[in-house]
Amino acid sequence: MSAIPPPASQGSSSASGFHDFLPVMANKLGGEGLIGELCNGFSLLMDSEKGVITFDSLKKNSALLGLQDLTDDDLKSMMKEGDFDGDGALNQMEFCVLMFRLSPELMEASQFLLEEAFQL
Repeated sequence: MSAIPPPASQGSSSASGFHDFLPVMANKLGGEGLIGELCNGFSLLMDSEKGVITFDSLKKNSALLGLQDLTDDDLKSMMKEGDFDGDGALNQMEFCVLMFRLSPELMEASQFLLEEAFQL
C-alpha cells in the first residue's frame, strides 16, 4: 500500500515529497488487485472495534503506511475530505473513493479500472 498524501487543498509542505504510487499499483495489479490493496490499507488503518477509520485509529496506525510525518491537521483534513456521510469516520467505500480522489493520475484511469474490477 502506498503512502497517502494530505488533501491537495491542505497545502501542507509534507505533500511536496509525496510520490503517487497508486497509478503504478494499478498498472501492475489491475483494477481488481488495486481494489484489494485499498481494502488491505483500510484494514490496517481502521479501528477494529468500530469497523471504520477514526481520527484516533488513523493517527495510531498511520506510520504503517508511511504517514508518520503528517500533522494532526493533515490527518483531520483527510478525514473531513473523505467523510461523505458526515459521521466523523471513514467506512471502506469512503476510504477507497478518497484514495482515488487524492491520486489525480489515477482519477483519469479510474473508469477503466472500475470497469475491469467489476466486469462480469
